[in-house]
Amino acid sequence: MRSTGIRRTLVALGVGALTLTACGADGDRAADGKTRITVNCMPPRSAEVDRRFFEEDVAAFERKNPDIDVVPHDAFPCQDPKTFDAKLAGGQMEDVFYTYFTDARHVVDIKQAADLTPYVKELKSYGTIQRQLRDIYTVDGRIYGVPRTGYSMGLVYHRQLFERAGLDPDRPPTTWPEVRAAAKRIAALGGGTVGYADYSAQNQGGWHFTAELYSRGGDVVTPDGKKAAVDSPEGRAVLRTLHDMRWTDGSMGGKQLLVINDVQQMMGAGKLGMYLAAPDNIPILVKEKGAEYEDLALAPMPGGRATLIGGDGYMFHRKASPEQIRAGLKWLDHMFLTPGDGFLGDYARAKKNDAPVGLPEPRLFTGAADARDQQVKEDHANVPVENYQAFLDGNQDLEMRIEPPQAQQLYSVLDGVVSAVLTKEDADIGRLLKDASAKIDGILARG
Repeated sequence: MRSTGIRRTLVALGVGALTLTACGADGDRAADGKTRITVNCMPPRSAEVDRRFFEEDVAAFERKNPDIDVVPHDAFPCQDPKTFDAKLAGGQMEDVFYTYFTDARHVVDIKQAADLTPYVKELKSYGTIQRQLRDIYTVDGRIYGVPRTGYSMGLVYHRQLFERAGLDPDRPPTTWPEVRAAAKRIAALGGGTVGYADYSAQNQGGWHFTAELYSRGGDVVTPDGKKAAVDSPEGRAVLRTLHDMRWTDGSMGGKQLLVINDVQQMMGAGKLGMYLAAPDNIPILVKEKGAEYEDLALAPMPGGRATLIGGDGYMFHRKASPEQIRAGLKWLDHMFLTPGDGFLGDYARAKKNDAPVGLPEPRLFTGAADARDQQVKEDHANVPVENYQAFLDGNQDLEMRIEPPQAQQLYSVLDGVVSAVLTKEDADIGRLLKDASAKIDGILARG
């Protein structure tokens, strides 16, 4: 799933419309002899600042590489699930195209991705990227894509409500019993205040169920990816906790079937104590929902076992020529993969334009590259970075887990489970999980 519904902090990103023709289909040489590449995920015109940044960076790249012509395509969102497969199958996809982590294997399986293995040594930054993120785009030992950003889930909480409830905002809950206890105290403040909120519609309930299951050490599918694993002690514990917070404690409020915007509105209005999210929710809460940076903090996933990670990257059209692949890799290095620079990493430019700098993610690099990126970010921070230290510290002890195969279909099934528990006090948790397992088994069997 997307972490905010929009993608990363600096960017309101887009993708080329279905009617655009990719270079892979219409040739890789411009009339002037340059290598021509189409790329997607350029911010739409409505995101004026991001659009300007993107255009500036493309122009700078072309000045450095006068033999390459970059043709960006924009629309919103970067990847539309309704048209993604059709663009691939119809030869309409750009030469360098955006994908969620969960799409990488699918694109390879349907033979729509170029094999980058012979060329990736030319990508200067490749070895500095976290291995677990690189591995997402590696299938059977071959490299088919390059990660651009990554996120991990944590607990966003409202410091002011913690203080009003007699809780220490510098010591956020680290276990689910502690979350439940804190939520109950926050809800007791009254005035429509909700202690803890969760999603339960539009596949988002299934997404959060997965994150909560991971946090307890459980899984959605078996290790071989062939059978459901949700009907487990960990799965029942997730649902029992949600049920008891909703019906016994009354700490989740009366309105359910919530989606991300509903929960963000509650937090922005100062009426919600906690919810699960990634760091890029924080600027959305401030710039769009009325919150203040000083009131928002981030803790690691409760449970202490694992956290769900996601993110995005770029793959290449299966018909891209060697020249286009080399040009595209150079473009990725310039735009996204130079620590402290480029579209996502130019923190000085971001600060000058009032974009948030200092959020704890994305954390893409390792070693000296990571140190460089973090130092430049720290030098230009304009948000209260101390509010995110618990998240940074706690993440060091958590296993990072990617979303399950065929995630959206599985989330659709699990949505019904979560919504039933939150809307029916007498919901049969065992039956719900048994029925969900049968449906998931069917989805996995169909491939």
